Amino acid sequence: HVQLVESGGGLVQPVGSLRLSCAAAGFIFNLYSMNWYRQAPGKQRDFVARISSAGSTTYYADSVKGRVTITRDNGKNTVYLQMNSLKPEDTAVYYCNAHNMGYWGQGTQVTVSS
Repeated sequence: HVQLVESGGGLVQPVGSLRLSCAAAGFIFNLYSMNWYRQAPGKQRDFVARISSAGSTTYYADSVKGRVTITRDNGKNTVYLQMNSLKPEDTAVYYCNAHNMGYWGQGTQVTVSS
């Protein structure tokens, strides 16, 4: 069965950095684009970034463009989200998923606060 396990979240001060990881299993990872989404308290889940199956193409939400980089390691079935210059408004639970697949992990909490 499909498994997505996010990790790497935590408490960080504004302008700090975090690297999130998402380990995938149960499907052919290198055939799927992978996404990161986030959901702040009381808000809908929003798109953050996408990377193509081979890692050659990336897309970013305007709110994170220039501060966030999505990468993947198909040998490790893992997708990453490097987040720099973090802002309080980046506080949310971050989720990964395989594009057009209806599976979600448990998410990892990112809190940006001084």
